[in-house]
Amino acid sequence: MSKLTDFRLLSFDVYGTLIDWETGLVNALQPVLDRNGISNLDKETILRTCQEVESVQQQKTPGMIYSDVLTTIHPELVKRLGCGPPTPEESKAFGDSVGVWPAFPDTLPGLQRLAKHYKLVLLSNVDNISFHGTHTGPLRNFPFDAVLTAQDIGCYKPDHRTFEYMLKYVKEKFGVEKEQVLQTAQSQFHDQQPCRELGIKGAWIARYGAAYGHVDEPVYDWKFATLEKMAEAVEREAVAK
Repeated sequence: MSKLTDFRLLSFDVYGTLIDWETGLVNALQPVLDRNGISNLDKETILRTCQEVESVQQQKTPGMIYSDVLTTIHPELVKRLGCGPPTPEESKAFGDSVGVWPAFPDTLPGLQRLAKHYKLVLLSNVDNISFHGTHTGPLRNFPFDAVLTAQDIGCYKPDHRTFEYMLKYVKEKFGVEKEQVLQTAQSQFHDQQPCRELGIKGAWIARYGAAYGHVDEPVYDWKFATLEKMAEAVEREAVAK
């Protein structure tokens, strides 16, 4: 088993790992749920339904930008949740909500500590305009070394092409080989499992209460509850060297 300090670059998922997208998405659905008098749905039901319709849409239209994916699936999503048809304005507001989804409290402190040891690259199922809102808002213009989006790549995780694109990019840009990349992500479905299939090591940020991206048999090389817990482990290793 490698050590955490053997890696040179962390490839981060954003929404679910750095950004609390589950809270953001549920909040963005709330106006339509309220208008339809629906108050008895738990978060897991909402997110599981979203994952189902979102995955189908992403496979159907891999080149569609993420905000448009959300806008497109909104009518079907709220229908499955028991709502009547939304207005076009409501669907667009849902799609445009990505940039204001909140960061986890440990995200920025964790990134600041990890940046002392690694190149930090984002690999996200998002479009560039939505990420710009996230970057300038909740992530406070944190200076990442590179940002790679589904819009840039032309497909969505868990498609292996997403990770292959990232590996090619970081080798050309930074001279970093696959064995020096650690995929750092919450979702087993979108990140950890495809990376295991490709031979990329993974650090699982197993966010407490997360309802999205689960699989029956989780895979990972390291597991941490938060980004700051991961940073603490890296710092312990660095001191021990």
